[in-house]
Amino acid sequence: MKKLLIAALIISQCIAANAQDTPKGLNVNDKAPGFTATDQKGTSISLENLLTKGPVVVVFYRGQWCPYCNKQLSQIQDSLSLITAKGATLIAVTPEKPESIQTTIQKTKAEYSILFDDGLKIMKAYYVAFAVDAATIERYNKYGIDFNKANGSNGANLPVPAVYVINTQGVIVYKHFDADYTKRGSVKEMLEHL
Repeated sequence: MKKLLIAALIISQCIAANAQDTPKGLNVNDKAPGFTATDQKGTSISLENLLTKGPVVVVFYRGQWCPYCNKQLSQIQDSLSLITAKGATLIAVTPEKPESIQTTIQKTKAEYSILFDDGLKIMKAYYVAFAVDAATIERYNKYGIDFNKANGSNGANLPVPAVYVINTQGVIVYKHFDADYTKRGSVKEMLEHL
């Protein structure tokens, strides 16, 4: 009985530890953390400055190697005029180093700012960052995807693909966050919250 109790305690501690490591994302009505980062053109982008002009849509994506990310970013580019017509600015955030961002732009034709999240500061502030486990790293390596090469010093860390719409008061009014990387927020949903 004592061994069973100890085993149950160990299991519950492991579950609690894993739960703390699992990203949850920020929620609707949360205050959006401010940030400043450099985009693909070398321009310093500040959330606070953007919010003085209108709402902001922040999209977190995994990398140029991800077909689901490329599809989503291409769809957003195709609808960018609808987003900007609502007075909003769209920015994407990635752990990819700048050279990899250029590949994303070639694949998606993205004309909006894509920010290199150096040190994962933005992803961590929005609670979307996670470390990729060893089995997944090995599996992706078999397909020629090297997180260290794509992300540089950010290593094998990715965001849960997420979308946040932030109003001019800096409050999150829309969230799409799904650990299943194949499920993405639609442009229609973003537009409904602008």
